[in-house]
Parts: sequence; C-alpha cells; structure tokens
Amino acid sequence: QLQLVESGGGLVQPGGSLRLSCAASGFTLEYYNIGWFRQAPGKAREGVSCISSSGITTKYTDSVKGRFTISRDNAKNTVYLQMNAMKPEDTAVYYCAADYTPYSTLCWIMNEGQYHYWGQGTQVTVSS
Repeated sequence: QLQLVESGGGLVQPGGSLRLSCAASGFTLEYYNIGWFRQAPGKAREGVSCISSSGITTKYTDSVKGRFTISRDNAKNTVYLQMNAMKPEDTAVYYCAADYTPYSTLCWIMNEGQYHYWGQGTQVTVSS
C-alpha cells in the first residue's frame, strides 16, 4: 500500500520554526517529485514548495521564499520542509504529495493535479 505520512506540525509563535517531514511507505520516494501544499481555513489549497526527483530543482511560492527550505533524504525515504521566520498567515493544514517522475529535473507547484499520492495532512498554527 502506497502511503505518505506527514509529521512535525504544531503550534509555534510568530518568528519561530518548524520542520515538517513527509515519509513514504510502500514505495521509493527517490523516483518521485514531491510537493508541499497547504490549505488555510476558508481558502483554496495552494502550492508551497516542490523538489524534483533528482533533487536538482526546488521551487517556492513567493510568500515563503527565503523562509522555507525543502530537502530530501532518499536514504530515509523522507522529504522535509524547514519553515523559519514563521508568520500567522502560514497557519494551515500542510500536505505532501508525490508525482512519479524518475530522474526529473523539473517540478511544479501550480498544478496539484499532477500529484497522485497525498498524505493526510498536518496542522500548523502560528500564533502568540
């Protein structure tokens, strides 16, 4: 059974940091582009960041550039999203998703339809 599991969410004060993890079971993440998406209450889900299967390319939505960093550890079959200098507007449920694209040097955050496997989400709340 192919499964993605997010972890690392929680409550953090503005300016603080969290690291989200996306662990795969039943398949090898190495051959997949991975995207992080988020959905705030009353808003549409949006793409936050992605990393290509090759690890060469990363992308970020403008609102998180310079604050968030995506990375992958294929040995651990896990992708991470390091979130620093967090703001209240980062509050959302964060999802990771996988798109089977072996050896890819490209990834996308604007078309979530390309991602076929999704985790259950982890809540991130930024509040004092």
